[in-house]
Amino acid sequence: MTPKQIINQIAQTEDTELEYKSAKGGFPESFWETFSAFANTNGGIIILGMKEKDDRLIPDGFDETLIAKYKKTFWDCAHNKNKVSATMLTDHDVSVEEVDGNLMLVFRVPKAAYDLKPIYLNGNPFGNTYRRNHEGDYRCTDSEVRLMIADAESQGHSFDSKILPNYTIDDIDRTTLRAYRQRFLLRHENHPWNELDDMKFLTKIGAYHVNREDGSEGFTRAGILMLGKTDSITDQSCAPWYFVDYQEKLSTDPMLRWTDRLYPDGTWEANLFQFFYRTYGKLSQLLPTPFMLKGIDRLEETSAHIALREALANCLIHCNYAQQGNILIVGRRNEITMRNPGCMLISVAEFYAGSHSVCRNPILQKLFMFLGNGEKAGSGADIIKKGCDDNKWPQPVLSERVQPDEILMTLDIEGARDSDQKPISEKNVIDSEKSTQKSTKYTEKYTEKYTEKYTEKYTEKYTEKYTEKYTENTCSHRGKPIYIHPRNG
Repeated sequence: MTPKQIINQIAQTEDTELEYKSAKGGFPESFWETFSAFANTNGGIIILGMKEKDDRLIPDGFDETLIAKYKKTFWDCAHNKNKVSATMLTDHDVSVEEVDGNLMLVFRVPKAAYDLKPIYLNGNPFGNTYRRNHEGDYRCTDSEVRLMIADAESQGHSFDSKILPNYTIDDIDRTTLRAYRQRFLLRHENHPWNELDDMKFLTKIGAYHVNREDGSEGFTRAGILMLGKTDSITDQSCAPWYFVDYQEKLSTDPMLRWTDRLYPDGTWEANLFQFFYRTYGKLSQLLPTPFMLKGIDRLEETSAHIALREALANCLIHCNYAQQGNILIVGRRNEITMRNPGCMLISVAEFYAGSHSVCRNPILQKLFMFLGNGEKAGSGADIIKKGCDDNKWPQPVLSERVQPDEILMTLDIEGARDSDQKPISEKNVIDSEKSTQKSTKYTEKYTEKYTEKYTEKYTEKYTEKYTEKYTENTCSHRGKPIYIHPRNG
């Protein structure tokens, strides 16, 4: 009997993780280590009654009496909290299979929900939690266990919602705040928050928070990550491991590591707002289909641009900023990869299915959503997949790695290169008239209306306060002042 036969009959896919356990000497204790490892990683199938040797499978020779005995042993232990912290399996996940006349007991272990992790043994997560890597089961470090516990508690007390002590308005980059407010105003023309001063506006969007239970108040970690100065972000009390990196690799010369790079080099404040828009601007130049500009704003976008923007926002929103590691975006002629520290809070299958999402950083997600990025309720995956379908790209490839935990998304854009000189099809263009809720604000009519209203309503209010700061970054459009966001090359 070969593993291939088992895969064909039981696993049905070669991507499924399989582990064979011999039970000749009784129910193996190592079963539970693999159970914990599968549950804490991506799930898998444990086959009891087989031993793998030299790419061959040697059956234990189970009979129905032994099968019944081991099933009872499993369920007795599975319901004992001192043995394993959570079971997850149902009767349908435990089955008796027969291959070539040999009986075996099959356990289909699903990936545990994020709020059940870690799945641990012997009543204590520290020292008794396992995960899976390419070599097999391994015992998790205490720091890995703490990260899983933090994820499990993230919906009640998310990492990005924490109030940072001793942070002040001086930790906010004023240029970024002005740019954020301008984009907010462009998207929400008549919103009452546009009338508020900076501190009240920051409170409304979640960058500053007042805790009604204990009276504490201050800037949230999300607010500093999104709008803060680089030194304030990387301070020990905020996100000391924070590092964002965009690398453009367009050369065929193996000695040239990159043709362009954007990282915190001290020439700009490397917060998430700045990194997102600067990186998106560079990535969009790799796409074969152009978009049109009116002033600083886009009139028409293809679904490819929207998919790219959504993928980038997701990468930044779902990153685990408590974990050591960096965000790395790489742009090549044929593909774009996005990597961030952390593990997924849903399975890869649930991501592709769409309509279900669990957010690690809900305040950050809200800050992006106010500007039209980072869709909620699981629709972000659908937007990314639609962009790939419309442009005849392969579906995005999403994968997880361990030691360290990383999430990697790959967008294969090579298939679209042949269309560089072709006209944009109606299917791929999102016309501003057809999506008024999201795109009307970018039309010429709106731009004129907005500029008039802004000039009359806001200039008088803010001129005295911002004259000196706005002057160095302004130009004119149709005779009216337009703020131009500084661009990093």
